[in-house]
Amino acid sequence: MSTATDTTPRPMDDDGLWQALLRREALPGRFYGVTSQGIVCRFGCPARPPLRRNLRLFGGLPEALAEGFRPCRRCDPGGERAAIQAEAVRAACALIDASETMPSLAELATRAGYARHHFLRLFREVTGVTPHAYAAARRASRLSAALAAGERVADAVAGAGFGSESRVYEDAPGLLGMTPGRARRGGEGEVIRTAFGNGALGPVMVAMTARGVCAIELGGEEEALRQSLAARFPRARIEEADEAARRAVAAVIAWIEEPRAALDLSLDLRGTAFQRRVWEALRAIPPGESVDYAGLAARLGLPRGARAVARACAGNSVALAVPCHRVIGRDGTLRGYRWGLERKAALLARERGAG
Repeated sequence: MSTATDTTPRPMDDDGLWQALLRREALPGRFYGVTSQGIVCRFGCPARPPLRRNLRLFGGLPEALAEGFRPCRRCDPGGERAAIQAEAVRAACALIDASETMPSLAELATRAGYARHHFLRLFREVTGVTPHAYAAARRASRLSAALAAGERVADAVAGAGFGSESRVYEDAPGLLGMTPGRARRGGEGEVIRTAFGNGALGPVMVAMTARGVCAIELGGEEEALRQSLAARFPRARIEEADEAARRAVAAVIAWIEEPRAALDLSLDLRGTAFQRRVWEALRAIPPGESVDYAGLAARLGLPRGARAVARACAGNSVALAVPCHRVIGRDGTLRGYRWGLERKAALLARERGAG
């Protein structure tokens, strides 16, 4: 498991760099040249390590290019090929979004200029899902928006591009987190109980449905936290805490004080299949450890899915129980956190025993 120090450049002598190269350890900002081939690679390149006598170490890519080394085709140290491929995937996503029916994989690959199997791999690496799953998620998003706007279920299903209303009802928990009718009514008929408390990082709100905790919010006045919850469930009945909600908020506050184990709560997570996959991966990161977005994407089998993973982290509404604060930038810096970077830094410091 990577820690924050794993992703931060650090001084290292030539022997240390050589051992890191043999381990294929990714070191941000570090590059090496292979004199026998005239190529420059980033540390962590999957290619076979060179003989040490053919090794040149560089502090930056421009230095290597200035000496005539050309970028490795496998690790793409400058990111040019990755940028071209990402643009091809973005164009494919735009085509899927604009199409009434799902384009075939062959059509998408041909337009992008790749073989089908290669394009499929690139698409998964960039977006985190297959083209079919991406199209399904977009249909679900259109369906959710139409239902929230008050459209009849049959009209919303047809307008979103689903061929069968019965299929939508069958897949409703995965698509919407609730039945289409309830989604149309803004959660009407659903009871959400809220509990409030104050911990070392300020105010805490826990919201629970019958299935489990659906929100943990940090900071802000109670009324603002209630309004944020009501915006997600505009027609649900939001009530004061019952005993389960009070126990949950007490557990959250106790965990903030002493974050030494996983925050064990029953959760009601509502998101796409990909979001839930990322959230489960986040829950597997122990307190006191962290990983960068690219590292988390790699654990999910998505070596180029860092942006997709970052978007899934941003969609998390259950602070601490789904610990998106444990994901940091590749250079070790703290990136966006919906509850504030100061809280993110404080949480990480507490988990590492420095708070």
